[in-house]
Amino acid sequence: MLVTGESRAVRFGFIISKQVGTAVVRNTVRRRLKAVCAEALPRVPEGTDVVIRALPASATATFAELRADVDRCLHRLTSASAVVSA
Repeated sequence: MLVTGESRAVRFGFIISKQVGTAVVRNTVRRRLKAVCAEALPRVPEGTDVVIRALPASATATFAELRADVDRCLHRLTSASAVVSA
């Protein structure tokens, strides 16, 4: 995650290798991660670039588990940026 401080929209990128599963599984994981990130968008500082690498376990993870993992990582981002700006 990179907070650039630029006044532009937040950008999310996804890395989902073939180790995650077939194309159908990879696309399902990508769609779930996109939905989780769309929910989290208001909490992410403007101008932030976020790259999410899906591990093979994400193929069997529930939507709630993916949300919890992304929320945990984004919480670290917002906590770190609060410390830097203080």
